[in-house]
Amino acid sequence: MPVDHGPHLDTPPDPFEDRLSRALHHTGGAFDADRRALAAGGAARGRRKRLLRRTALAGGTAGVAAVCLGGTLLLAPGDRDDTPRPAPVAGRRTATASSTAAPVTADRMIATLKGLLPEGTVSDARGGGSGGRTAAPFAQLVFDDGKGAAALPVGLGRVAPGGDDARQLTECPDKVLAAYDACTSERQPDGSVVRVLKGYEYPDRRVATRLWTADLVSADGAHVSVSEWNAAAEKDAPVTRPEPPLTAAELRDLAAAPAWRDAVGSLPAAEEVTAAPAAPGGWRIAGVLAALMPDGVKVAARGSQDGEFAYVVADDGKGASYVQVNVQPGMSDVAGELFGSGAETLPDGALVAEHQGPGDRGDLVMWTVDTLRPDGRRIVVSAFNAASQTTAATRATPALTMGQLRAIALSSRWLALG
Repeated sequence: MPVDHGPHLDTPPDPFEDRLSRALHHTGGAFDADRRALAAGGAARGRRKRLLRRTALAGGTAGVAAVCLGGTLLLAPGDRDDTPRPAPVAGRRTATASSTAAPVTADRMIATLKGLLPEGTVSDARGGGSGGRTAAPFAQLVFDDGKGAAALPVGLGRVAPGGDDARQLTECPDKVLAAYDACTSERQPDGSVVRVLKGYEYPDRRVATRLWTADLVSADGAHVSVSEWNAAAEKDAPVTRPEPPLTAAELRDLAAAPAWRDAVGSLPAAEEVTAAPAAPGGWRIAGVLAALMPDGVKVAARGSQDGEFAYVVADDGKGASYVQVNVQPGMSDVAGELFGSGAETLPDGALVAEHQGPGDRGDLVMWTVDTLRPDGRRIVVSAFNAASQTTAATRATPALTMGQLRAIALSSRWLALG
């Protein structure tokens, strides 16, 4: 629930939108789509629409890493290795019974947050209880310990215990996909896990606004989310101090305070997840992408997430180049939106579109080959002239030519993924 002193704050924030937005912050660079539209589409059609928007025909935001479906955030694990892992389960959700605990009020949320903060002054406090439109308790305020004002919100929610949401909220993101300075994930004595992430409001760091977050997920699915900035508002506010006021340890302890867990008791139980058809597995996609690199191009790093997305950092000896692929089944129904009249139709019926344009940063170049097979399988391969989508250019153009990207996208090896 980021603090922004505009009038729209009179509408209580949605914790799912906030989690999705924060995930996009940490993985998508300058991507800034309609958050409510993204959050609303849990069905397969909605997922395809998001994928369509993410890998659109032009612009650096087309390269945003794969967005999850059904509420699963798109943060990927840090410190990855290439050990095969099953693809995350994501699918239709079914609500379980609601809690009978008394609703938590906005006043209680605000008072709890104030009482847990160190010595300092508080202004612009507001909050929401569990009985409101969103049933999502939150409190937000501007805190000043004498060294500069800082926005500081807390939000409560539930996730399915042991589910993909819980995992991704507590794992450190892949540093190739996310711009941050430090991340820790610690199990607490009561079995809950707290992740503290020191990052930036803008992953490309175009301004000095820092965003530090702590997410706690308990064994029974309670989720406590705390954020702090080194400015009095999330965006468009002057930086007031070098860093946010709470240290990593203080931020962790604030998220882990027992008072929040008591308040979560007023929320409905988390929804259960019904398994969707198994995706091929991001680790398998990453392996195919690495194997398809041209001769003379070495793979310096690779990673994956959500069963449909993978990347490699390729180097031909002239500088690192980020190459990503999305493998998306069942996309035939949006072929008309993906491929216009200028698309090429191959003899086997496959559609191909090629695009060259700027990336998210002014010095970045993005080259893309977008393909749609007759069976509805979409393979989109993009390459950049940098080691990631948010770091400085390492070369004038990507390490792979358009012809090489086309060969990768049209390779029959993708068909073997099933």
